[in-house]
Amino acid sequence: MSVRPFRDIKRKKTKVINVGKVKIGGDNPISVQSMTNTLTTDIKGTINQINEIAEEGADIVRVSCPDEGSTLALKEIIKHVSIPVVADIHFHYKRAIEAAENGASCLRINPGNIGDESKIHEVLKAAKNNDCSIRIGVNAGSLENDILEKFKEPCPEALVESAVRNIKILEDKDFFNFKISVKSSDVFLSIAAYRQLSKVTDYPLHLGITEAGSFVSGSIKSSIGLGSLLMDGIGDTIRISLSDNPTQEVKIGNEILKSLNLRNRGVKIISCPSCARQAFQVIDTVKILEEKLAHIKTPITLSIIGCVVNGPGEAAMTDIGITGGGKGNNMLYLSGVQNEKVLTEDIINKVVLEVEKKVSELEN
Repeated sequence: MSVRPFRDIKRKKTKVINVGKVKIGGDNPISVQSMTNTLTTDIKGTINQINEIAEEGADIVRVSCPDEGSTLALKEIIKHVSIPVVADIHFHYKRAIEAAENGASCLRINPGNIGDESKIHEVLKAAKNNDCSIRIGVNAGSLENDILEKFKEPCPEALVESAVRNIKILEDKDFFNFKISVKSSDVFLSIAAYRQLSKVTDYPLHLGITEAGSFVSGSIKSSIGLGSLLMDGIGDTIRISLSDNPTQEVKIGNEILKSLNLRNRGVKIISCPSCARQAFQVIDTVKILEEKLAHIKTPITLSIIGCVVNGPGEAAMTDIGITGGGKGNNMLYLSGVQNEKVLTEDIINKVVLEVEKKVSELEN
């Protein structure tokens, strides 16, 4: 059933590129990315972390490739993971070539940092020969010296000029399978840069607020920055940059997309804040349900409301709902219709049972 009335976000139509099996841009779903924090040379540890990231709902993962050992490790890693791997390359062009030849689906580079044109040409040749896309990764913290001298400091115009310069480098070599990012740790700078860039290019954009911070502050900054751009129809793939476990980045990324009705995956819980009207412990109930329902991938909407003031209205717009009632008698709603009374101590088990039943119905 429909979650609730929502604004229809009109996404900008960008070019479509391939990152392995994932299509980025056009009408394709906005993908969620994260990055491993293991040493890539720790093959087993990196494989395990990539699979955890994928299980959380990531579509693409990036790994760091600062040395030859890391690029060589890609060949074995890619055999044991289910999502495309992006190789993070900063300066050494040989690392980019090795990564493409060892199975990377995409290279994250800043072409201006690679060196002279002959080196860039070799990287692009390796990318073409191995069906490997590229992300032009412009960052406010590592702009070209001449651009910094021109603008005196990182600003939206500086980031966009760097992006446009690097776009031309690839286009001049007849390479078009790429996406672009213009990241900053400053929310306002990032938003302004992406808005300007979106006006001058139709290549898909990778959104992110870089070095956003800890779980709470980074999630808030990313939600404001990426949410503003996504509501403008800007963005084709996203990465939340947190000083936390990479799976948390994926969780927040998916929640941002779910909140804007740009993507539906798993259980979407609508719950009330605590107040004196609640007939059961809403906060504890929601925490437990989030854990018990974390494995669900099918889109389901669930309302957990502690009293009858807003409960029936919320339940009318969700697949499954619980509304708090007097003397421990709470009302269960299925598809917006009252179904049966549920004792407070039975809420968790009853809701889990009904969610699993609903998932089974939808999948069959």
